[in-house]
Amino acid sequence: MDRTLIQEILEVVEQAGIASAKLTGMGLKNEADAAAVEAMRERMYKIQMQGRIVIGEGERDEAPMLYIGEEVGSGTGPGVDFAVDPCEGTNLCANSQRGSMAVLAASDRGGLFNAPDFYMKKLAAPPAAKGKVDIRKSATENIEILSQCLGIPKDELVIVVMDRARHKDLIKEIRATGARVQPISDGDVQAAIACGFSGTGTHCLMGIGAAPEGVISAAALRALGGHFQGQLVYDPAVAQTSEWEGLTKEGNLARLAEMGISDPDRIYEADELACGENVVFAATGITDGLLFDGVKFEKDCTRTSSLVISTLDNTARFTTTVHIKDGAQSIALR
Repeated sequence: MDRTLIQEILEVVEQAGIASAKLTGMGLKNEADAAAVEAMRERMYKIQMQGRIVIGEGERDEAPMLYIGEEVGSGTGPGVDFAVDPCEGTNLCANSQRGSMAVLAASDRGGLFNAPDFYMKKLAAPPAAKGKVDIRKSATENIEILSQCLGIPKDELVIVVMDRARHKDLIKEIRATGARVQPISDGDVQAAIACGFSGTGTHCLMGIGAAPEGVISAAALRALGGHFQGQLVYDPAVAQTSEWEGLTKEGNLARLAEMGISDPDRIYEADELACGENVVFAATGITDGLLFDGVKFEKDCTRTSSLVISTLDNTARFTTTVHIKDGAQSIALR
């Protein structure tokens, strides 16, 4: 990977965001996802690279495009691995709710953990708490550490947790410390990344979410110098999701073994989930969110708001792009 790829990677998420945003509020989550996938794939194939999807829409038989193992790009140039979520928060997009975005992480070949389609216990925190909070500790202990590291009273800390039945006890424990809980219905990648910036009002992400999105979050937080840890969840009794009805703990362990994961209880750090020398995170807002605005369709242009974080030059770029329509006559400054 090199810096010349950053602009093209930005355009990949922009095009995916625009395609999905055309269906915002229509109640068509699968169609919005499909539109984003197609747009992202089409733009990727124009890049001079030997790209490979390591986290995508699923296995080849399940996903016709951006499936795990799919080769993308021109076939010449640097080898790049991608973890993609073309429409992160499909329900948010379908219902025109805050926080949906087109997102990806990229790294040198072999630089991203090929996370199985499992669940993951996650802990994300600001740079000041890196290496001090720990996923092995209780929520109570970590909130005390956060308070000390950030110099913020516990009753002013905001902890983001996915609004799921499995988090009932976690939410109760967090509130018992005096800290505040911000439940979210979907989209924990944006919440994790918000922990890497001060002033967002988000101080920590706790709880269980999808493992592939954990890798994308880890890539961003590694580049920001923030804290991220993940641990795979394989017990249906812990995941408490209808998607795993009929599955067993033993069966899931066998699946992990087949995928080459010999230690299913391992704690992964950010630089293990995103271990490449060069790591890039890119996202474009589909709907308005905490970090950036969603796509805005205007008479003579379309506006996108994006964030690109890169270890190549240690930057976090917040970008607004005006996509000018043919025959445009009047383009507002902002």
